[in-house]
Amino acid sequence: MEIENSSSSSLKLFGSWASSYTHRIQLALKLKNLTFDYIEEDLSHKSPALLLHNPIYQKVPVLVADGRPIPESLLILHFLDEYFPHNPRQLLPKSPHDRAAARFWAHFTDDRLGPAVAAVFASSGDTQVAAVDRFRSELRLVEAELTDGVFAGRRFFSGDQIGFLDIVLGCGSYWLAVFEEVAEVKLVDAGVFPRFHAWLRDFEEQDEVKAIIPSFGKLLGYARGLRKILLGGGGGEADNGGGAVAGVEAGDMGKLQ
Repeated sequence: MEIENSSSSSLKLFGSWASSYTHRIQLALKLKNLTFDYIEEDLSHKSPALLLHNPIYQKVPVLVADGRPIPESLLILHFLDEYFPHNPRQLLPKSPHDRAAARFWAHFTDDRLGPAVAAVFASSGDTQVAAVDRFRSELRLVEAELTDGVFAGRRFFSGDQIGFLDIVLGCGSYWLAVFEEVAEVKLVDAGVFPRFHAWLRDFEEQDEVKAIIPSFGKLLGYARGLRKILLGGGGGEADNGGGAVAGVEAGDMGKLQ
């Protein structure tokens, strides 16, 4: 298709199949019905092109638009709305107040929620018990916002269809069921977090999401190998394949964005 901003525009995405940050951009591009070329990166042997386009952090995803690179998933999401202003599917809300709220909770996702679940996945024993408690405390804040906050009563954070915050929080939250099985913990109880649980199930059932997210079995196999590495039971780099959860920084998993 012809990209709306310019007939000569071109988009190229450098990513990794297991990276939830990459999934954010793939989903956003799909929702906006934008065509792009995808380059899968082996993050244990990063390509010269990736290092050229993101020399400082050397992470995926990187979106190249008209030859100019944009790194960092949240920055890319903002860029897509601004660069394609006439696209009928805008990711961020129109209301300045709603935009501010969405940006705040996106920051919360990457700054607190993601690292909390990463700590659960990368630990065991009493340390893991404490990490589970911390994660649930953080998730209670999201549940409270869905109950009584600005997002109360909405099907998705953006309203009737998924948008910016749904992409940020949803691309990563599907790992929770995988982590529960691999780490043998319970993170999201429908009785304790009913609104978050319902939102996540609805998000995962969207056709656009199903088209992007790898199968549970594939994620499970990857997570088992990664946990073995993080707990010291295997060799290799922990970032070989992608960060598991939005905001994760556990070992080398923080090399992704």
